[in-house]
Amino acid sequence: MKSAAFALALVALAATACGSPGGEAAPPPDVPHGYVEGAEEAAEAQSRLVVADGDTGAVRVLDLITEEVVELGAVPGVQDITDDGRYAYLTGDGGTRVVDSGSWMVDHGDHVHYYRADIHEVGDLPGRTSGAHNDTGVAVVSTSDGSATLFDRAALDGGTLTEVGRAELAPGTAAVPYETHVLTAAPDGAVRVLDREGRVTGTVEPSCPRPSGEALTRRGVVFGCADGALLVSEDGGAFRGEKIPYPRPVGEDERAREFQQRPGSATLAAKAGEHGTWSLDLSDRKWTHVETGPVVAVNAVGEGGPLLALTADGVLHAHDAETGAVTAKTRITERPVDTSEPLPVIRIDTTRAYVNDVDAGTIHEIDYNDSLRLAREFRLGGKASHLAETGR
Repeated sequence: MKSAAFALALVALAATACGSPGGEAAPPPDVPHGYVEGAEEAAEAQSRLVVADGDTGAVRVLDLITEEVVELGAVPGVQDITDDGRYAYLTGDGGTRVVDSGSWMVDHGDHVHYYRADIHEVGDLPGRTSGAHNDTGVAVVSTSDGSATLFDRAALDGGTLTEVGRAELAPGTAAVPYETHVLTAAPDGAVRVLDREGRVTGTVEPSCPRPSGEALTRRGVVFGCADGALLVSEDGGAFRGEKIPYPRPVGEDERAREFQQRPGSATLAAKAGEHGTWSLDLSDRKWTHVETGPVVAVNAVGEGGPLLALTADGVLHAHDAETGAVTAKTRITERPVDTSEPLPVIRIDTTRAYVNDVDAGTIHEIDYNDSLRLAREFRLGGKASHLAETGR
């Protein structure tokens, strides 16, 4: 027995000797690249759809891989939904409900990590959310009154809304995290560079008169301006702006006010009032006016793909983004779009587009690379008033 005890003591002594100085425990082994605690890494995008019923406030999350549906708590008076790639922000009568869709991606430039985790509600925020963006450090939620709140991203991923800063911005725009900073457009057109606590560290030239709309792309951050678009990029810690003017004089009723895109894409789409659609190619620094006529929803596939436009008769059109020619079309809604209801939207990822038929409560999955072929159809019950896609 004494020999056994002595041997155990030697093992304990050896383990202590392998520890760090001062008797501290040895550090854990290196965490594998891409590891996220509580999440499962996948080989492909784990896209999910967050769908809200404008009549009942019901919120459902559809897993596009398994086709399973998770029912969440209702958001009374739900009016809108936006997302930042992982979190969905649903505006209702009492403010904004934050939902973790449990699906996201991390883009390292030369490769991408895809993750899936449990779906759950995070909490509630005051005000009407008009835009949301995040990076690895902060999640920034902008509201329609012209303010933005910065939240600690690690805390949010842990299920807690922890405010770290605030910013003021022009109503109709959203603050965008970019290159360890946050960019905002002020009502006077000044584009400001903030740190991750909301403190102004600089401004970007040229200015952006009467700003409206923004987008985060691989080329930089875009703000919509009365005279075109301002593309903000970063090089060596310095932020610079480049104006992309409209090809002709454009009135307030025809300018781009809200950009749509496949996440990260360098091609943006926007309604051009009642006269058509704008396509903005950041690679060529070029606007193209596409003669779609009035549309209820528009989006751009990008990188040689079509511009997608849904007209009020319920037909989805694919247009060549360069020439504007119609290359395919298909009926989406069972009846003409009811403009008194929330309007349908077009959400796009790397292979599919998703369009909601509000009254029918149906989500259409469209293969835009195959003449707008209907790939799948989802009926979740109730109305499909508001739609967001995460995990892209």
